[in-house]
This record gives sequence, C-alpha cells and structure tokens, in this order.
Amino acid sequence: MTTVHDPERKRALMMRLKRVEGQLRGIQRLLESDSDCEQVAQQMAAARKALDKTFFSMVGCVIAQGDLPPDDVADMLARFS
Repeated sequence: MTTVHDPERKRALMMRLKRVEGQLRGIQRLLESDSDCEQVAQQMAAARKALDKTFFSMVGCVIAQGDLPPDDVADMLARFS
C-alpha cells in the first residue's frame, strides 16, 4: 500500500485539507444564515475544486513513489475521479 513518506508532502496535503475544512464550515454558516443560493453554490464549487486539487496532488504522490505501473495509476484515476 502506498503511504505519504515525504514529511513536506504530508504537511502540504494536511494544510490543503484544513483549508477545505474551513471552506466547508463557511458553507455551513452561509446555509445557517439563509444566504443566497448562488453564493452558497459558488462556495461549494470552490471547496470542490480545492478538494480535487488535493486529490490530484495525492495522485502525484502515488506516481512519484513509483509503486504502481502507469496502467494502474490510470485505473485508479478512473475509479476515483
């Protein structure tokens, strides 16, 4: 199984996830305060994009570690994308 070995990469992934967590809390506050639907949707799209960016960074980690052949990486992307 592939793990995150590089402490810098792990720190960067954790920071990204903390930012996404903050965005999700912000969306919850918007919903609680009956904010405009378009504003909520915009923030949801931003959080989704940030999480996608984090996911692809993790895929980069898998590729960099070289544990999986390219076809398996492609299969993984197809499964999780």
